[in-house]
Amino acid sequence: MPITNVQDFRRLAKGRIPRAIFEYGDGGSYDEVTLRANRDDLENLRFRQRVMMDVSGRSLRTRIVGEDRSMPLIIAPTGLGGLFYADGEIHGALAAEEAGIPFCLSTMSICSIEEVRSAVRDPFWFQLYVMRDRGFTRSLLERAAAAKCSALVLTVDLQVGGQRHRDIKNGLSVPPRLTLRNAFDVASKPQWALSVLMGKRRSFGNLQSAPSSKDGLASLARWVADQFDPSLTWDDVGWIRSMWSGKLIIKGVLDEYDARQAVSCGADAIVVSNHGGRQLDSTDSSIGALPSIVDAVGSTTEVMFDGGIRSGQDILKALALGARACMIGRAYLYALACGGKKQVRSMLEILRKELDTTMALTGVPDVTRVTSDILLRRRDGSFVGER
Repeated sequence: MPITNVQDFRRLAKGRIPRAIFEYGDGGSYDEVTLRANRDDLENLRFRQRVMMDVSGRSLRTRIVGEDRSMPLIIAPTGLGGLFYADGEIHGALAAEEAGIPFCLSTMSICSIEEVRSAVRDPFWFQLYVMRDRGFTRSLLERAAAAKCSALVLTVDLQVGGQRHRDIKNGLSVPPRLTLRNAFDVASKPQWALSVLMGKRRSFGNLQSAPSSKDGLASLARWVADQFDPSLTWDDVGWIRSMWSGKLIIKGVLDEYDARQAVSCGADAIVVSNHGGRQLDSTDSSIGALPSIVDAVGSTTEVMFDGGIRSGQDILKALALGARACMIGRAYLYALACGGKKQVRSMLEILRKELDTTMALTGVPDVTRVTSDILLRRRDGSFVGER
Protein backbone atom coordinates (compact mmCIF):
# COMPACT_ATOMS: atom_id res chain seq x y z
CA MET A 1 0.00 0.00 0.00
CA PRO A 2 1.50 3.39 -0.98
CA ILE A 3 2.37 5.95 1.68
CA THR A 4 0.38 9.12 0.96
CA ASN A 5 0.50 11.12 4.22
CA VAL A 6 2.17 11.45 7.60
CA GLN A 7 -0.40 9.23 9.27
CA ASP A 8 0.72 6.38 7.01
CA PHE A 9 4.27 6.86 8.27
CA ARG A 10 2.99 6.81 11.86
CA ARG A 11 1.09 3.56 11.31
CA LEU A 12 4.11 1.87 9.74
CA ALA A 13 6.53 3.16 12.38
CA LYS A 14 4.35 1.76 15.14
CA GLY A 15 4.83 -1.72 13.73
CA ARG A 16 8.54 -1.43 12.98
CA ILE A 17 10.12 -0.24 16.23
CA PRO A 18 9.69 -1.29 19.87
CA ARG A 19 6.74 0.14 21.70
CA ALA A 20 8.87 2.04 24.22
CA ILE A 21 10.73 3.88 21.46
CA PHE A 22 7.60 4.60 19.42
CA GLU A 23 5.67 5.94 22.40
CA TYR A 24 8.61 8.07 23.52
CA GLY A 25 8.21 9.98 20.28
CA ASP A 26 4.44 9.71 19.98
CA GLY A 27 3.34 10.56 23.52
CA GLY A 28 2.93 13.59 25.73
CA SER A 29 2.93 14.46 29.42
CA TYR A 30 0.34 13.57 32.04
CA ASP A 31 -3.16 13.25 30.48
CA GLU A 32 -1.94 14.47 27.07
CA VAL A 33 -4.52 17.27 26.95
CA THR A 34 -2.09 19.67 25.29
CA LEU A 35 -0.85 16.96 22.93
CA ARG A 36 -4.40 16.54 21.62
CA ALA A 37 -5.11 20.28 21.58
CA ASN A 38 -2.14 20.90 19.29
CA ARG A 39 -3.78 18.72 16.66
CA ASP A 40 -7.44 19.57 17.34
CA ASP A 41 -6.94 23.32 17.13
CA LEU A 42 -5.01 23.07 13.88
CA GLU A 43 -7.61 20.77 12.34
CA ASN A 44 -10.50 23.02 13.35
CA LEU A 45 -9.19 26.02 11.43
CA ARG A 46 -10.87 26.34 8.02
CA PHE A 47 -9.57 27.69 4.72
CA ARG A 48 -11.28 30.26 2.55
CA GLN A 49 -11.38 28.77 -0.94
CA ARG A 50 -10.58 31.16 -3.79
CA VAL A 51 -11.01 30.57 -7.53
CA MET A 52 -10.11 32.17 -10.86
CA MET A 53 -6.84 33.61 -9.53
CA ASP A 54 -3.52 33.27 -11.34
CA VAL A 55 -1.44 30.92 -9.22
CA SER A 56 0.59 29.45 -12.07
CA GLY A 57 3.93 30.73 -10.79
CA ARG A 58 3.79 29.49 -7.22
CA SER A 59 6.90 29.80 -5.05
CA LEU A 60 7.56 28.00 -1.77
CA ARG A 61 10.98 29.56 -1.27
CA THR A 62 11.60 31.70 1.79
CA ARG A 63 14.31 33.02 4.12
CA ILE A 64 14.74 31.66 7.63
CA VAL A 65 17.09 33.61 9.93
CA GLY A 66 18.81 35.06 6.90
CA GLU A 67 19.23 31.83 4.93
CA ASP A 68 17.48 31.00 1.64
CA ARG A 69 15.38 27.84 1.99
CA SER A 70 13.29 25.75 -0.39
CA MET A 71 10.21 25.91 1.83
CA PRO A 72 9.21 27.22 5.29
CA LEU A 73 9.98 24.01 7.17
CA ILE A 74 12.61 22.87 9.70
CA ILE A 75 13.34 19.44 11.15
CA ALA A 76 13.00 20.09 14.87
CA PRO A 77 15.45 18.90 17.52
CA THR A 78 14.31 15.50 18.77
CA GLY A 79 16.00 13.34 21.34
CA LEU A 80 16.99 9.72 20.65
CA GLY A 81 16.72 9.94 16.86
CA GLY A 82 19.39 7.27 16.56
CA LEU A 83 17.13 4.78 18.35
CA PHE A 84 14.36 5.22 15.78
CA TYR A 85 16.81 4.27 13.03
CA ALA A 86 20.53 3.47 13.18
CA ASP A 87 22.54 6.70 12.82
CA GLY A 88 19.16 8.41 12.66
CA GLU A 89 20.34 11.98 13.13
CA ILE A 90 22.76 11.62 10.23
CA HIS A 91 19.94 10.36 8.04
CA GLY A 92 17.74 13.26 9.11
CA ALA A 93 20.44 15.84 8.43
CA LEU A 94 21.17 14.41 4.99
CA ALA A 95 17.46 14.36 4.10
CA ALA A 96 17.08 17.99 5.19
CA GLU A 97 20.18 19.00 3.24
CA GLU A 98 18.83 17.38 0.07
CA ALA A 99 15.45 19.05 0.60
CA GLY A 100 17.00 22.48 1.16
CA ILE A 101 15.67 23.03 4.69
CA PRO A 102 17.35 23.36 8.12
CA PHE A 103 18.04 20.39 10.36
CA CYS A 104 18.40 20.96 14.10
CA LEU A 105 20.40 18.48 16.17
CA SER A 106 19.30 17.91 19.76
CA THR A 107 21.61 17.99 22.76
CA MET A 108 20.07 14.59 23.58
CA SER A 109 20.85 13.04 20.20
CA ILE A 110 22.40 9.62 19.77
CA CYS A 111 24.85 10.75 17.07
CA SER A 112 27.21 13.49 18.22
CA ILE A 113 27.69 16.97 16.78
CA GLU A 114 30.97 15.86 15.22
CA GLU A 115 29.53 12.68 13.70
CA VAL A 116 26.70 14.57 12.02
CA ARG A 117 29.03 17.33 10.82
CA SER A 118 31.37 14.81 9.20
CA ALA A 119 28.47 13.35 7.21
CA VAL A 120 26.96 16.51 5.74
CA ARG A 121 28.14 19.27 3.46
CA ASP A 122 26.16 22.23 4.84
CA PRO A 123 26.06 23.52 8.43
CA PHE A 124 23.10 22.47 10.58
CA TRP A 125 21.50 24.01 13.66
CA PHE A 126 22.24 22.87 17.21
CA GLN A 127 19.73 22.81 20.06
CA LEU A 128 21.05 23.54 23.55
CA TYR A 129 19.80 22.64 27.00
CA VAL A 130 21.54 24.76 29.63
CA MET A 131 22.97 22.34 32.18
CA ARG A 132 23.64 23.00 35.86
CA ASP A 133 27.24 22.27 34.93
CA ARG A 134 27.92 25.55 33.12
CA GLY A 135 31.38 24.39 32.14
CA PHE A 136 29.87 21.47 30.23
CA THR A 137 27.32 23.84 28.67
CA ARG A 138 30.17 26.04 27.52
CA SER A 139 31.89 23.01 25.98
CA LEU A 140 28.74 22.17 23.99
CA LEU A 141 28.67 25.72 22.65
CA GLU A 142 32.34 25.49 21.67
CA ARG A 143 31.74 22.19 19.88
CA ALA A 144 28.75 23.63 18.01
CA ALA A 145 30.84 26.62 16.96
CA ALA A 146 33.71 24.36 15.85
CA ALA A 147 31.21 22.40 13.73
CA LYS A 148 30.13 25.73 12.17
CA CYS A 149 26.51 25.26 13.23
CA SER A 150 24.63 28.13 11.59
CA ALA A 151 22.14 28.69 14.42
CA LEU A 152 21.75 27.88 18.10
CA VAL A 153 18.28 26.86 19.27
CA LEU A 154 18.02 27.45 23.01
CA THR A 155 15.18 25.42 24.52
CA VAL A 156 13.80 27.21 27.58
CA ASP A 157 10.80 25.09 28.63
CA LEU A 158 12.57 22.10 30.18
CA GLN A 159 13.86 23.46 33.47
CA VAL A 160 11.84 20.70 35.15
CA GLY A 161 10.73 17.62 33.23
CA GLY A 162 7.04 16.86 32.84
CA GLN A 163 6.03 13.29 33.65
CA ARG A 164 5.26 11.13 30.64
CA HIS A 165 3.19 8.20 31.82
CA ARG A 166 3.86 6.14 28.70
CA ASP A 167 7.64 6.26 29.18
CA ILE A 168 7.38 5.14 32.80
CA LYS A 169 4.99 2.29 32.01
CA ASN A 170 7.15 1.14 29.10
CA GLY A 171 10.34 1.21 31.14
CA LEU A 172 12.11 3.39 28.58
CA SER A 173 15.87 3.44 29.05
CA VAL A 174 18.90 4.65 27.13
CA PRO A 175 20.41 2.50 25.84
CA PRO A 176 17.44 0.11 25.52
CA ARG A 177 17.62 -2.80 27.95
CA LEU A 178 16.38 -6.26 27.07
CA THR A 179 14.04 -7.44 29.84
CA LEU A 180 11.44 -10.17 30.19
CA ARG A 181 8.82 -7.49 29.78
CA ASN A 182 10.02 -6.22 26.42
CA ALA A 183 11.86 -9.26 25.04
CA PHE A 184 9.01 -10.39 22.79
CA ASP A 185 8.45 -6.87 21.48
CA VAL A 186 12.13 -6.48 20.57
CA ALA A 187 12.29 -10.01 19.11
CA SER A 188 9.37 -9.17 16.82
CA LYS A 189 11.39 -6.24 15.36
CA PRO A 190 14.55 -8.09 14.20
CA GLN A 191 15.49 -5.52 11.56
CA TRP A 192 15.41 -2.73 14.14
CA ALA A 193 17.27 -4.82 16.70
CA LEU A 194 20.09 -5.71 14.31
CA SER A 195 20.57 -2.18 13.04
CA VAL A 196 20.19 -0.23 16.28
CA LEU A 197 21.06 -2.54 19.16
CA MET A 198 24.12 -3.88 17.33
CA GLY A 199 25.24 -0.43 16.19
CA LYS A 200 28.34 1.26 17.53
CA ARG A 201 26.42 4.00 19.37
CA ARG A 202 23.27 3.58 21.45
CA SER A 203 23.72 6.33 24.03
CA PHE A 204 23.83 10.13 24.02
CA GLY A 205 26.64 11.06 21.64
CA ASN A 206 26.94 14.67 22.81
CA LEU A 207 27.31 13.65 26.44
CA GLN A 208 30.17 11.18 26.16
CA SER A 209 32.55 13.80 27.59
CA ALA A 210 30.29 14.49 30.58
CA PRO A 211 32.03 14.16 33.98
CA SER A 212 30.15 10.97 34.90
CA SER A 213 30.35 9.22 31.52
CA LYS A 214 33.50 7.30 32.48
CA ASP A 215 31.59 5.68 35.35
CA GLY A 216 29.16 3.90 33.03
CA LEU A 217 25.78 4.53 31.46
CA ALA A 218 23.81 4.26 34.68
CA SER A 219 25.92 7.03 36.19
CA LEU A 220 25.56 9.13 33.03
CA ALA A 221 21.79 8.71 33.10
CA ARG A 222 21.67 9.95 36.72
CA TRP A 223 23.87 12.91 35.78
CA VAL A 224 21.57 13.87 32.89
CA ALA A 225 18.46 13.66 35.05
CA ASP A 226 20.04 16.03 37.57
CA GLN A 227 21.34 18.55 35.02
CA PHE A 228 18.12 20.32 33.98
CA ASP A 229 18.30 23.57 35.90
CA PRO A 230 15.23 25.08 37.64
CA SER A 231 17.28 28.19 38.52
CA LEU A 232 17.56 29.22 34.85
CA THR A 233 16.58 32.87 34.17
CA TRP A 234 16.76 35.40 31.35
CA ASP A 235 20.16 36.46 32.70
CA ASP A 236 21.46 33.09 31.56
CA VAL A 237 20.31 33.87 28.02
CA GLY A 238 22.58 36.89 28.14
CA TRP A 239 25.43 34.59 29.18
CA ILE A 240 24.68 32.32 26.20
CA ARG A 241 24.43 35.31 23.87
CA SER A 242 27.84 36.56 25.05
CA MET A 243 29.46 33.27 23.98
CA TRP A 244 27.52 32.60 20.78
CA SER A 245 28.17 34.92 17.83
CA GLY A 246 25.79 33.21 15.40
CA LYS A 247 22.02 33.26 15.09
CA LEU A 248 20.17 32.64 18.37
CA ILE A 249 16.69 31.12 18.34
CA ILE A 250 14.73 30.74 21.59
CA LYS A 251 12.32 27.80 21.57
CA GLY A 252 9.51 27.11 24.02
CA VAL A 253 7.63 30.44 24.19
CA LEU A 254 3.85 30.53 24.78
CA ASP A 255 3.43 33.87 26.55
CA GLU A 256 3.59 37.42 25.15
CA TYR A 257 5.70 38.71 28.06
CA ASP A 258 8.21 35.87 27.59
CA ALA A 259 8.33 36.60 23.87
CA ARG A 260 9.24 40.24 24.52
CA GLN A 261 11.86 39.14 27.05
CA ALA A 262 13.39 36.81 24.47
CA VAL A 263 13.67 39.65 21.98
CA SER A 264 15.25 41.95 24.59
CA CYS A 265 17.86 39.24 25.26
CA GLY A 266 18.97 39.32 21.65
CA ALA A 267 17.02 36.46 20.06
CA ASP A 268 17.09 36.50 16.26
CA ALA A 269 13.93 34.37 16.27
CA ILE A 270 11.58 32.67 18.71
CA VAL A 271 9.69 29.41 18.38
CA VAL A 272 6.13 29.32 19.67
CA SER A 273 6.08 25.85 21.21
CA ASN A 274 4.75 23.83 24.13
CA HIS A 275 7.39 21.14 23.61
CA GLY A 276 4.94 19.08 21.59
CA GLY A 277 2.67 18.64 24.61
CA ARG A 278 5.52 16.88 26.44
CA GLN A 279 5.98 19.33 29.32
CA LEU A 280 3.20 21.40 30.94
CA ASP A 281 -0.11 19.68 30.25
CA SER A 282 -3.40 21.61 29.95
CA THR A 283 -1.64 24.69 28.61
CA ASP A 284 -2.58 26.44 25.37
CA SER A 285 -2.05 24.78 22.04
CA SER A 286 0.80 26.21 20.02
CA ILE A 287 -1.55 27.44 17.29
CA GLY A 288 -3.75 29.02 19.95
CA ALA A 289 -0.82 31.01 21.34
CA LEU A 290 0.67 31.98 17.98
CA PRO A 291 -1.42 35.04 16.95
CA SER A 292 -0.93 37.02 20.16
CA ILE A 293 2.82 36.39 20.14
CA VAL A 294 3.07 37.48 16.52
CA ASP A 295 1.19 40.66 17.47
CA ALA A 296 3.58 41.23 20.38
CA VAL A 297 6.95 40.71 18.65
CA GLY A 298 6.39 39.87 14.99
CA SER A 299 7.62 43.27 13.85
CA THR A 300 10.92 42.92 15.72
CA THR A 301 11.91 39.28 15.26
CA GLU A 302 11.07 36.16 13.28
CA VAL A 303 8.39 33.96 14.82
CA MET A 304 8.48 30.24 14.11
CA PHE A 305 5.90 27.60 14.97
CA ASP A 306 6.15 24.14 16.51
CA GLY A 307 3.37 21.83 17.64
CA GLY A 308 1.14 19.39 15.78
CA ILE A 309 2.24 19.82 12.16
CA ARG A 310 1.20 16.73 10.19
CA SER A 311 0.51 18.13 6.72
CA GLY A 312 1.27 20.90 4.28
CA GLN A 313 -2.15 22.32 5.11
CA ASP A 314 -1.09 22.65 8.75
CA ILE A 315 2.01 24.55 7.62
CA LEU A 316 -0.10 27.01 5.63
CA LYS A 317 -2.46 27.58 8.58
CA ALA A 318 0.48 28.49 10.82
CA LEU A 319 1.90 30.81 8.16
CA ALA A 320 -1.51 32.48 7.84
CA LEU A 321 -1.40 33.29 11.57
CA GLY A 322 2.02 34.91 11.28
CA ALA A 323 4.68 32.19 11.50
CA ARG A 324 7.74 32.56 9.28
CA ALA A 325 8.37 28.80 9.25
CA CYS A 326 7.30 25.59 11.00
CA MET A 327 9.15 22.83 12.81
CA ILE A 328 8.28 19.14 12.57
CA GLY A 329 9.32 16.60 15.19
CA ARG A 330 6.99 13.62 15.33
CA ALA A 331 6.38 13.56 11.56
CA TYR A 332 10.14 13.35 11.09
CA LEU A 333 10.57 10.54 13.63
CA TYR A 334 7.74 8.48 12.10
CA ALA A 335 9.36 8.70 8.66
CA LEU A 336 12.84 8.06 10.07
CA ALA A 337 11.65 4.84 11.72
CA CYS A 338 10.24 3.67 8.39
CA GLY A 339 13.52 3.70 6.52
CA GLY A 340 16.01 6.45 7.30
CA LYS A 341 16.94 9.20 4.86
CA LYS A 342 14.89 7.85 1.94
CA GLN A 343 11.64 7.88 3.89
CA VAL A 344 12.34 11.25 5.52
CA ARG A 345 12.85 12.70 2.04
CA SER A 346 9.60 11.09 0.92
CA MET A 347 7.75 12.61 3.87
CA LEU A 348 9.20 16.06 3.19
CA GLU A 349 8.12 15.82 -0.44
CA ILE A 350 4.58 14.89 0.66
CA LEU A 351 4.46 17.99 2.87
CA ARG A 352 5.84 20.15 0.06
CA LYS A 353 3.19 18.96 -2.41
CA GLU A 354 0.40 19.40 0.15
CA LEU A 355 1.57 22.94 0.88
CA ASP A 356 1.86 23.78 -2.83
CA THR A 357 -1.62 22.44 -3.67
CA THR A 358 -3.26 24.20 -0.74
CA MET A 359 -1.62 27.48 -1.72
CA ALA A 360 -3.08 27.12 -5.22
CA LEU A 361 -6.60 26.41 -3.95
CA THR A 362 -6.54 29.38 -1.56
CA GLY A 363 -5.19 31.76 -4.19
CA VAL A 364 -1.68 32.15 -2.76
CA PRO A 365 1.16 32.37 -5.34
CA ASP A 366 4.00 33.17 -2.92
CA VAL A 367 4.55 31.51 0.47
CA THR A 368 6.16 34.68 1.83
CA ARG A 369 2.94 36.63 1.27
CA VAL A 370 0.47 34.43 3.13
CA THR A 371 -2.01 36.36 5.30
CA SER A 372 -4.90 35.47 7.56
CA ASP A 373 -7.26 36.32 4.69
CA ILE A 374 -6.99 32.70 3.57
CA LEU A 375 -8.74 31.54 6.77
CA LEU A 376 -12.51 31.67 7.24
CA ARG A 377 -13.80 34.13 9.83
CA ARG A 378 -17.03 34.40 11.76
CA ARG A 379 -19.04 37.63 11.79
CA ASP A 380 -17.31 38.69 15.01
CA GLY A 381 -13.93 38.48 13.26
CA SER A 382 -12.69 35.32 14.97
CA PHE A 383 -11.43 32.46 12.86
CA VAL A 384 -13.65 29.45 12.26
CA GLY A 385 -12.32 26.76 14.60
CA GLU A 386 -10.79 29.29 17.00
CA ARG A 387 -11.59 28.53 20.62
